[in-house]
Amino acid sequence: MKNIIVGTDFNFQQEVLQSDLPVLVDFWAPWCAPCRMVAPIVEEIAGDLDGKLKVVKVNTDENYQTASLYGIMSIPTLGIFKNGRLVEAVIGAVPKHHLMTKIKPYIDSVN
Repeated sequence: MKNIIVGTDFNFQQEVLQSDLPVLVDFWAPWCAPCRMVAPIVEEIAGDLDGKLKVVKVNTDENYQTASLYGIMSIPTLGIFKNGRLVEAVIGAVPKHHLMTKIKPYIDSVN
């Protein structure tokens, strides 16, 4: 998983909330089939937008405090964070173009 950071309850603040770049957070679990469907799309986006977007994967089974804090009820939930705030959330397995339309406004505003 090149260009993807494993997010945990312990590093979430540093990796996501304090990031200078916008962050795509993939809230997922190993048993979740739709999560496995969206994983290659998330990996592609991480490669495509390297240097413009940080990508972090958070296993909700192992990091329930963070998932609970953001009210993650369904997975996969793909959260877009900017300046320490959750600014957009996409729930479920969605096509790459749909996810890119949600991400694009946040990376376009990066200087």
